[in-house]
Parts: sequence; structure tokens; C-alpha cells
Amino acid sequence: MSDDFNMSMRKFLKQVGVTSQQAIEKAMREGATAGQAVPVRAVITIPELGMTHEVTGTITAPQEEQD
Repeated sequence: MSDDFNMSMRKFLKQVGVTSQQAIEKAMREGATAGQAVPVRAVITIPELGMTHEVTGTITAPQEEQD
């Protein structure tokens, strides 16, 4: 694949990773209890190519810190 393709792919995936982490952290702070395991699903689609990719997993909220 071309360098332009690789660079655009990496730029997109970096944006997905950074913005998704920020959104998940915010949601977990606002809605999850300490230690709660929450199912998560990420979906990437390219409608023009008929492509859908889904990743599922679980994210566990951090435990409350002890003083």
C-alpha cells in the first residue's frame, strides 16, 4: 500500500483511539461505580465499501483510591 494510504490510516486510527479513550473515561467517571465491569462495543463502517468491523469487550471502572 502507498505511503499516503498508510499515513491517512494511522491518522484516522490515532483520532479514533484518542477521542474514544477520552469519551470512555468521561462516561465511566460520570456513570460507573468503582470496579463495575461494563460491556463495550466499537463499530467502524465504510458504507461506500460495504465494510463493517465490530470489536466487543469489557471495561472495568477503577477502584476507589485509598487515602
